[in-house]
Amino acid sequence: MTAWKRDTAPLSDPPSGDDDPRFGDADIFSLLRDQDPPHATQVTAAGAAWLASAAVCPRSTLSLWDTRPAAPGVLPCGSVFDVVNVPTIFGRRMLDRLWTEGPGSGPVAIHRGRMLLFACPGTAQRLPSLLNWEEWGTAGESPVPPMLCHGTSDAVTVPPLTTPATSSATSGPRWVVAPDVRHPWLPGPEVMLWACVRAARSAPVPKARISIFPPADRDAKVYDVTRRR
Repeated sequence: MTAWKRDTAPLSDPPSGDDDPRFGDADIFSLLRDQDPPHATQVTAAGAAWLASAAVCPRSTLSLWDTRPAAPGVLPCGSVFDVVNVPTIFGRRMLDRLWTEGPGSGPVAIHRGRMLLFACPGTAQRLPSLLNWEEWGTAGESPVPPMLCHGTSDAVTVPPLTTPATSSATSGPRWVVAPDVRHPWLPGPEVMLWACVRAARSAPVPKARISIFPPADRDAKVYDVTRRR
């Protein structure tokens, strides 16, 4: 298994390599090609083609993005990708483990205090079962915070393809790792389970509070001094 690698090859035609007639001649590809050199949070023309391929009508989706490239979109899950939806702090721990100790990640976005990790189709169905089988020691309770797994029949909000210069970095959905190749590598349920377990076990354990006072005597008598004359 290899990490998701960036494709820096120039794009002279809409989606590279496939010649898919469903996409037609969308000007959004020209817009994305004319941007500054791509970085991790910037969608490329090939990445936009991959996102649009998840839609029921890719050509209509690209046409909509052509007229409103700075607007978020809604795409169905289950055919091209699934999405694992976790709290942002826990998601950052997962992402850190994936990139420092694991195979890397697929596209990742943030929306409304949640992190959306794009995964292989089928992950949404298998990951919850794998987590239920995981042993968490004597505590017995899973330290993994509540997560949502979006798969078949679900849809997610994806960040806009472009971000206006006047837009706040914290307003609305945004890409943490943007899609930039036509066929990005996506982690499967086993990799996501591994990341969840590593992130959960790396979370800081709250220390027990130590009091300098002796424990209270439950049998001690209590006097109401307010009524003393």
